[in-house]
Amino acid sequence: MELAFGPPSSFPPAKTCTRETDGFPTSHRVPFKLYDQRGARSVTCCATQRAQVPELSLENEKHNLLRAVQETQRGLITSADQRSNIEEAMQVNLECYCSGVPIDLVKLDGTWRLQYTSARDVLILLESAATLPFFQVGQIFQKFNCLDQSNGGVVYNVVKWSIPTLLEEDNGVTLLVSAKFSVLSARNIYLQFEEVTFEDINISGELQALIAPALLPRSFFSLQILQFIRTFKAQIPLGNQDRRSVGGLYYLSYLDNNMLLGRAVGGGGAFVFTRAQPL
Repeated sequence: MELAFGPPSSFPPAKTCTRETDGFPTSHRVPFKLYDQRGARSVTCCATQRAQVPELSLENEKHNLLRAVQETQRGLITSADQRSNIEEAMQVNLECYCSGVPIDLVKLDGTWRLQYTSARDVLILLESAATLPFFQVGQIFQKFNCLDQSNGGVVYNVVKWSIPTLLEEDNGVTLLVSAKFSVLSARNIYLQFEEVTFEDINISGELQALIAPALLPRSFFSLQILQFIRTFKAQIPLGNQDRRSVGGLYYLSYLDNNMLLGRAVGGGGAFVFTRAQPL
């Protein structure tokens, strides 16, 4: 992965900070320790740290985080030291920098590519792709539609996956999980999942040649099969009038124009996203 951030430079000693899921009881507060360059624990709160972090130093911290995650295969392969370094890179000056600042829905709007996660539900997909010869996982995105909203919007979890020899590599089928989200407090959003969709099927050249050989006249029947595959779309609702769909609480711990960090409240895992081209 090509990193588009500035070169490392010296960074001032970090301080202790308490991240709080705003608007919730104190039992939801998540304390975490920050370390200075000598490894000594500090006991002073970093409430004024946002104003003290120069822009160049902030870009260096983002660079360090991306450098820490780039060899982990999006979190699939991590050692204890790597996980520790990633957590430190997220917490030391990125998450603390945005602590308490309200979510900017204008910045949040758009497409974000997953670079790293410790969430088990995503890692299961990556593990399956690594062990099953008939399953591949391509890029994973989150797409937020909230540009003209004041208190929420819609988010899509997008997974590109494939079956070798049958579908195009890394882009054979799109799995789409849609959810409405609402802003509960400064940094917390609540997701109400609505629907799972399978769409955009792209079959491989080998399968297409089998259905409709290029050297033979294509029959109406074979063309209908190809058209059906290309336009096939399966939608599975996650709730109905009698049963409410599954939801989840997320803490957006850092957000700027090109990086998004989040955590599923309750130990669901951490996420590192970077800005991507619109899907």
